[in-house]
Amino acid sequence: MSKLIQAVGIVLEKKGYTGLSIANIASTAGVDRKLISVYFGSVDNLIGTYIKNKDYWVAATDAAEETLAKSSGVSSRLFLENLLLEQIDQFTLNEEMQKVVLWQISEKSDIMSHVTQTREKMSALFFPYSDKELAGKDVDLRAVSSLLVAGIYYLVLHTKTTDSTFCEINLTTEEGINRIKDAVKFILKQTYGVK
Repeated sequence: MSKLIQAVGIVLEKKGYTGLSIANIASTAGVDRKLISVYFGSVDNLIGTYIKNKDYWVAATDAAEETLAKSSGVSSRLFLENLLLEQIDQFTLNEEMQKVVLWQISEKSDIMSHVTQTREKMSALFFPYSDKELAGKDVDLRAVSSLLVAGIYYLVLHTKTTDSTFCEINLTTEEGINRIKDAVKFILKQTYGVK
């Protein structure tokens, strides 16, 4: 099973999502293709298993459940800030997930639909928590968060596929990444009305 799961990542990295065929995965794993059906039922279930094990937001949701349940005193702004800064670091390093996100926005599929629904569990945990903190303020944190998450995805993908700067920021340097991180912090402070 682990060979097949690892093979998904290898195929994804080398051939992209279009290369995720039963034949390519089984060949890369060095096992009989029938084992995909035996262990996972289908290639889609195998790919879904791989993505859930690698997806930053799935792991972050598990950690969030524990953190938010234990402490009602956690600042939702700092919690969200940490999530987004970690998203930048994790997504920058994880080339397989970069290809998964490209797949997600390029082609409609049941696998990606299920993955995005799993990611939305974080929203169901976090936003009711933040709503209490922002009660009475005219703030659409869901919209702000959407722009930040999507912007992070785009900036990382842009940097990986082009040799250009973005708004004159070189995102291949630590200085460039830190400028983006500082902007995320600034936007959240402004959103929450923190000075």
